[in-house]
Amino acid sequence: MALPHAGGWPAAFATWRPLIPDDVELLVAQLPGHGARLSEEPLRRVEPMVAGLVEELSGHGDLPTVIVGHSFGSVLGYALARALEALGRPPRLLVVSARQPPCFPDTAPFAHRRTDAELLEHLVMIGGVSTRLAEREELVGPILAAVRADLEAMETYTRPETETAVPVLAVGAADDPVVVTRRIPLWSLETTGGFRWEMYEGGHFSFYEPEVTARVLDRVLEVIPRPVGAGPPTGGPERTLPGRRHASVS
Repeated sequence: MALPHAGGWPAAFATWRPLIPDDVELLVAQLPGHGARLSEEPLRRVEPMVAGLVEELSGHGDLPTVIVGHSFGSVLGYALARALEALGRPPRLLVVSARQPPCFPDTAPFAHRRTDAELLEHLVMIGGVSTRLAEREELVGPILAAVRADLEAMETYTRPETETAVPVLAVGAADDPVVVTRRIPLWSLETTGGFRWEMYEGGHFSFYEPEVTARVLDRVLEVIPRPVGAGPPTGGPERTLPGRRHASVS
């Protein structure tokens, strides 16, 4: 289960598809207000996002699951892992990238309260929006709305009082201008299960680079049971999980 960064959609994990073995399915969340669902009102809290994703995942039975989240997706992934754990369906591994652990809550001034100009400038600076795209107002508006909603969900998320037992792999980038690097190993405080952390070269979005993708995917495949004699990656199936709005949310 792959969860993109704030404002992201399934295309963010395009580098994963050719590396996925044919006996492993890649599921990528597409939340309301993102990508092909831009016409829908985005959610602004983690809880209804998780509720929708749990509902979608329920159709996959008890197949072994790994959750991979980047930036905002790390917070959403942490909450989703805890929800599945509470249902007796814990994932085999939670991979978190480019995000400090929930034991370091966000404090004011909050990014989701920035003006459009300030938020756009920040996204261009960290490599989330190209300068060419930033000049296209008709495209930037919906992107900023999705980013702002995700940032609000992330910045209002409250860490539960207890840790998860799901093993965690925390990934950071040496030149990430968004994350305090020394906090990456402190994801160990969020789990009573196994923990490891790794640092790579690059900036905030280096997680999506093919070389980093390959190394992280190796860690993912270590915990997924596969048939004896399973062949090399050939570009397995990919499907988008809508993460649809929970019925109780207006």
